[in-house]
Amino acid sequence: MTEHAVRGGFVTAADVARRAGVSRSAVSRAFTPGASVSREVRQRIVQAADHLGYRVNRLAQSLHQARSNIIGLVGSDLHQPFHAELLATFSAALLADGYQCMLLNAANAEHDMGALIARVLEYRVAAIVIMTGTPPSRIVEECLNNGVPVVLVNKLLPDLAVDTVIADHAEGGRLAAERLLAAGCRRLAVVSSGARTVSLVGRIEAFCARARMGGVKAHVWQQRATTDYRTGGEAALALLAKDDIDGVFCVTDLLALGFLDAARFECGRRVPDDLSVIGFDDIPQAAWSAYRLTTFRQPVADLAAAVMSVIQRRAEDSSSRHGLTTVPVRFVARSTVRGLAARESAP
Repeated sequence: MTEHAVRGGFVTAADVARRAGVSRSAVSRAFTPGASVSREVRQRIVQAADHLGYRVNRLAQSLHQARSNIIGLVGSDLHQPFHAELLATFSAALLADGYQCMLLNAANAEHDMGALIARVLEYRVAAIVIMTGTPPSRIVEECLNNGVPVVLVNKLLPDLAVDTVIADHAEGGRLAAERLLAAGCRRLAVVSSGARTVSLVGRIEAFCARARMGGVKAHVWQQRATTDYRTGGEAALALLAKDDIDGVFCVTDLLALGFLDAARFECGRRVPDDLSVIGFDDIPQAAWSAYRLTTFRQPVADLAAAVMSVIQRRAEDSSSRHGLTTVPVRFVARSTVRGLAARESAP
């Protein structure tokens, strides 16, 4: 049992210094990479720290620096499967690289923007990563004004000096149209929501443009504000009740799962015999045996690696040129498109 467990409270650097018989500053140098301290003294300090159960106070360290090692992760709709996977992957990558994560839920940012901005700046974050939702531009501007680097994921703010990492949404939309046309579908629809995010708009526009090249005008359905399972079901009821649609691109997998269930169980459609459906994101549920959804995978690990590369570059040279990194999407063929072999794409 450590002394601090018996005594209660946190063990301080002064406690370690007394036990090791050294100065308080020597303890600080021993736990600061590259600081000057002899091997013998460092060993004595480490042994004393281990005995007492001492842990370095990183927040206190950051008070003496311009920036902490904290990265702010801003997101909304974090309950959605793709966003949850994005958060888990980003946070793991940051921790593995020695950073700490601060999660900022921007779901209600418009009502409490000032508090969110203050929280980011008070902790002297090393950078902020905006993962999901519409970019809170006020946060971006305030952070830039205070010298905090900003990385946007699947967002575009061309008028601001930010780094951007984005999946190739346009390529996914184009290939979705190609796959449906190749399957013999000629009455196409694209299902989205009223959300006009860069990623959703990019998928819709590319799909419609490629369909036109194939001599087909795609019907665009985007009647509800939320991009979720319920919206997908409502789209199926609306589209399949009056139109003989035979090929559908749902711009997210959650929309596609709702669309599939309504199409099969409420509209009596056979998938893929008389209706082909493609999604986007490749969330875990897309592979469930009840769906076996053909979709496009946003490679979350690749997005995280690109974000980490930007953060590291900014840490080494804060004045380096801002850039745009585009990450390819991957087609995953399963069982919801007519004529396609049900096979998984390479991971």
